[in-house]
Amino acid sequence: MWKAIRWPLAFVIILWVIELIFELLDIRFIDLGNQPRSLYGITGIFTSPFIHANADHLLSNTLPLIVVGSAIFHFYNEISLRVIALIWFLTGFWVWLIGRPEFHIGASGLIYGSVVFLFFSGVFRKDVRLMAISMLVVFLYGSLAWGILPIDPTQSWESHLSGSVAGLFVAIYYRKEKPFRIKYQWEIDEEMDALNAMNDQSASSPIEIIYHLVDDQKENQENKGSRLIGQIDASPSNTTGCSNNPLKVRRNSEPVAPSTTR
Repeated sequence: MWKAIRWPLAFVIILWVIELIFELLDIRFIDLGNQPRSLYGITGIFTSPFIHANADHLLSNTLPLIVVGSAIFHFYNEISLRVIALIWFLTGFWVWLIGRPEFHIGASGLIYGSVVFLFFSGVFRKDVRLMAISMLVVFLYGSLAWGILPIDPTQSWESHLSGSVAGLFVAIYYRKEKPFRIKYQWEIDEEMDALNAMNDQSASSPIEIIYHLVDDQKENQENKGSRLIGQIDASPSNTTGCSNNPLKVRRNSEPVAPSTTR
């Protein structure tokens, strides 16, 4: 679990370090936000999640960032960086296209995109765990459902809406990627028992072995007989009456206890 939480936690720590610097120096680089449809605002596509209006703004984003970020790194570790990068870029780009001509700041668009990604990934795969995590974030982040509507002019509903659409797009794009699933010991025991039962059944079934006879010398076949090739006793009692045709020996093997490692 530590491997899943360390990167979201490191990102949140960086955000708080930046906020602390802003508070101590009494500065606020709002112009690093996303300003739609302006060349200067293009940099905000990448930098706006690092900038927050104040400590309360960042505090409201801290727990959701850790929860949804850890969920993505835990269930989709192999593609987690690509998922987050796509949500980050698409959210910022779409805000730059459709947003109001103001500076849009904060990581809330990234949170919306991650929540929607986890929810629809769970829907596509019928995975209750992913949907439950999304519902938990909605509960912790009470205004999540209303944030995509232009109700509060102080909130960037464009970021919330763009993040949600980006999360849905990424969930569809990676819908064939299977989430990581922990296999418990009782499940492993059941699989081993089923494997043992299959081995027992196959060990008790008859086995047909075909041995081929090869002439030692073709010109002296009647005098010298045939040599049996294979793991079988080539005594006269076993080779009497052999011909050029393959000899079929049918035996019932003794049941053998399967060798398994738990």
